[in-house]
Amino acid sequence: MEKIMQVDDIDRRILRQMQADPGLARAALAERAGVTAASLWRRIERMREGGIIRAEEAVIDWRKLGWEIEVSVRFTLDKTQPGFFDEFLEAARKVPEVIEIQTFLGQVDVRLNVIARDMAHYQEIYRERILALPHIADTDALMLISTLKDTAELPL
Repeated sequence: MEKIMQVDDIDRRILRQMQADPGLARAALAERAGVTAASLWRRIERMREGGIIRAEEAVIDWRKLGWEIEVSVRFTLDKTQPGFFDEFLEAARKVPEVIEIQTFLGQVDVRLNVIARDMAHYQEIYRERILALPHIADTDALMLISTLKDTAELPL
C-alpha cells in the first residue's frame, strides 16, 4: 500500500496557489503563499519527492490546433486469450490520436479518448487503427458535444 504523505496548511496554501495560477513566478507564489522563497522551494521539492506534485506541464488546447472531434470509445474485450489485456493496451498506446486510456471494472473494460481533425479523419482512424486493435469483443462510441467541467483542481 502506498504511503500517504502528510501536508500542513502551508503546503495546502502553496498547492491552492499553484492550481489557481500555474504560470506564477516562484517569487510571486512564495509571496501569495506567505512563505520565503527558500521555504517555498523546500516544500515544493518535498511534495515532488513525495509524489504529491507529479508534474508542472503545459496544457495544450488541441482544438485550437485544428483537432475538432473527440470521441470516447468504450471496449469490452474478448477474455478468452491469455495476455489479451496487455496486448490491447500495448496496441492502443501506439495510436497517436489516442490521448487518454482508462481501464474499468464492470461491463466496459477500457475507454479510449480519440481526437481527429474532422469526421472523415475520425472515420479513417476508427476503421484503420481502432477496429484493428486486438481482442475486441464489443465497442461503443460517444462523441463529445461539449465539456461543462474539466478540472484537476483539488478542494484543498
